[in-house]
Amino acid sequence: MTSTETDRAAVAELFRERRFAPSILSADFSRLGSQVAEVMDAGARVIHCDVMDGHFVPPITIGPLIVGSIADQVHNAGGVLDVHLMIERPEQHVAEFARAGADMITFHPEATPHLHYTIGAVHSGGCLAGAAINPGTPSIMVADVADDLDMVLCMSVNPGWGGQPFIPASVAKLAQLRELVPDHVALEVDGGVSLKTAAACVEAGANLLVAGSAIFGSPDPAEMYLRLVAEVGAK
Repeated sequence: MTSTETDRAAVAELFRERRFAPSILSADFSRLGSQVAEVMDAGARVIHCDVMDGHFVPPITIGPLIVGSIADQVHNAGGVLDVHLMIERPEQHVAEFARAGADMITFHPEATPHLHYTIGAVHSGGCLAGAAINPGTPSIMVADVADDLDMVLCMSVNPGWGGQPFIPASVAKLAQLRELVPDHVALEVDGGVSLKTAAACVEAGANLLVAGSAIFGSPDPAEMYLRLVAEVGAK
């Protein structure tokens, strides 16, 4: 195994651990670096970056420049960047996000006609590949490529805005996905994850929980991160 393959295997193992991934979508961008440091000092190792283009979802958020601006900080602290592309034709932008420092690049099958090709492009860029499905998208959408994926992301809100309430049916969908995808594929949940919903997500099979407003909307993000971790026995 080459050093690159060893590094990728170590990153993949981190994504398979039970962890919370603070989402910078809800951070204060005027002090982004210090807020990232705050949650990483509390133990966070997966930092989630939500990329939106104003087409696949209505809002426009961040791009490779912001991902690149925190990449060294996150990596030097022993963490990884979990980049979620909520954009049309993600295959056209994979290389740029890989160069910016992404470790996992997750895209929506609903946004591209080239699902298998996009997975290959992510892997060719040296990143792990994830597929995200919306609340109204059947789990079977990822069945034919499940063996090629490193992670499946179950959206528990409609993508586009932070602070939305958790969709209760997402719990059953998580359980369905956990049965559908191989054991080596991480299962992530994103949307409305909080102290009230995290335990049900873990019980359904999710190991990686994205939390944005629950953490960065709190007066003390580090304290809230630790409370969430304690709630489900995460790292």
